[in-house]
Amino acid sequence: MRNLSSKRVMVTGGAGFLGSHLCERLIERGDDVLCVDNFYTGRRTNVAGILQHPRFELMRHDITFPLYVEVDEIYNLACPASPIHYQLDAVQTTKTNVHGSINVLGLAKRLKARIFQASTSEVYGDPEEHPQPESYWGRVNPIGLRSCYDEGKRCAETLFFDYHRQHGVQIKVARIFNTYGPRMHPNDGRVVSNFILQALKNEPITLYGHGNQTRSFCYVDDLLEGVIQFMASPSEVTGPMNLGNESEITIAELARTVIDLTGSSSQLERLPLPADDPVQRRPDLTFARRELNWAPKTSLQDGLRKTIEYFEELLRAIPAGGAGDRSR
Repeated sequence: MRNLSSKRVMVTGGAGFLGSHLCERLIERGDDVLCVDNFYTGRRTNVAGILQHPRFELMRHDITFPLYVEVDEIYNLACPASPIHYQLDAVQTTKTNVHGSINVLGLAKRLKARIFQASTSEVYGDPEEHPQPESYWGRVNPIGLRSCYDEGKRCAETLFFDYHRQHGVQIKVARIFNTYGPRMHPNDGRVVSNFILQALKNEPITLYGHGNQTRSFCYVDDLLEGVIQFMASPSEVTGPMNLGNESEITIAELARTVIDLTGSSSQLERLPLPADDPVQRRPDLTFARRELNWAPKTSLQDGLRKTIEYFEELLRAIPAGGAGDRSR
């Protein structure tokens, strides 16, 4: 019999990097969790530790199609988040953000369920205001290679706020900045996973441009603490709310840090800067601190050490000549 004090929670994209960690956190606090994923980038290995848990259920489903379930809360994390993956099928990325949002918002409206949207710092584009507060409208190329994700997430935010205003749906919209940690997809092309794998293999570390562009990196445990606190905050706190880390570092400095932590012999290799790649990215966390009393606690060095350990184990598990963990 289900504990009456627990919630029935659906996590879309629940077999992905962030989603799998979130599913574990929700189960630990006593919730029943329905993990929904189409396994485009999500992996069964990410949820292997909870597959047999009596309060966990895994459903293979693409949210661009309606789904009919009974839940109390919804976390919408479904969408590939790395340029390599979201540009591979740009039309599907836009559909996931737009059609997918319509479907989960329709479900939340019918169930009167609170719903969380994992938006992104990419809604700010290549920003002219730094750091980026939630009041900044952004500088986004609407027809570029990254537009399927950037504009898709912007449209999803529009839908969430229109469902809130028009239908009274309880929404929570978070703009998530660069997040890293164990279970990052090894082939996602993102800078932390790229650098760590290249360093562990003593391969050249690829820097795009001069490496002077900046990012701020939030460890996954800190990010999810903010997500869960935001979801539990009063209903009038709808967001959008920045969640990330305010400590800024250049990409070249990150590369040198990874080399030092891994003891690698890798050298830096510079390649042309990709189109529409932001020059700088750092969140203004004033709103999150005021409403949630939240701020990240894990230092970049400590978080990178834990992430390096994960990738070391992953490489040890790959047979000689293997290309990486591509399990679905």
